[in-house]
Amino acid sequence: MKVCIAQTKSEKGNIQRNIESHLEFIERAVKLDADLIIFPELSITNYEPDLAKELATDTKSNIFDPFLELSNRNEIAIGIGMPTKAIEGINISMLIFQPNKERITYAKQMLHSDELPYFVSGKNQTFLTINGVKIAIGICYETLQREHFLNAKNQGADIYIASVAKPIGGIEKAYQYFPPIAKEFNTPILMSNCVGHCDNFMSAGQSAVWNKKGELMEQLDASNQGLIIFDTNTDQTEKEIYDYPQSSK
Repeated sequence: MKVCIAQTKSEKGNIQRNIESHLEFIERAVKLDADLIIFPELSITNYEPDLAKELATDTKSNIFDPFLELSNRNEIAIGIGMPTKAIEGINISMLIFQPNKERITYAKQMLHSDELPYFVSGKNQTFLTINGVKIAIGICYETLQREHFLNAKNQGADIYIASVAKPIGGIEKAYQYFPPIAKEFNTPILMSNCVGHCDNFMSAGQSAVWNKKGELMEQLDASNQGLIIFDTNTDQTEKEIYDYPQSSK
């Protein structure tokens, strides 16, 4: 199986433009034979807690239909970041589209204290199984909490993917934390981060893949958009770095 992580620069609150940009990234991942592509935290709106209530959508909104159509047409699973409406408030969610299946949603379970005024926690872990590989998703803060990873492993996860929006300090923590965890549990860890301005910080990119030995297999830089492909069968990686689609002005 080929897993793709995207490093993107979204426009603040510009849902339609960001959807168009995401679709272009997905088309590129399809050409690289990816079976799954995962985007950074809240990638469709950019990470903007102050705007979350205004921008939050229903998980079944038809604005996301192009992702389902692209998934069906190209046999690729897609995970995008979006604030979604819940009974208790607003979730930090990943909407997941799989070929010829109902869309599903994973809502971040463990929130950072800074997020509590804006969001409520999700309740359950979500898994994807593609070509016999069970994939767990984590979103930013919770991915650095051992409890979250252990829960995923206890439920049989073969791969762990972190969808994040992290500044340089958070990235430094991730680069210290993920390698020993991957090695301890013999589990590859992939991290998709964004670049550019988010909320009150600059996101530091450096999306990466660590293999089950905890070895850094591939990484992107701190400023450019791009993709990393990880082949679970061969442990090989490839990457593309580009200023495409066009990023925020």
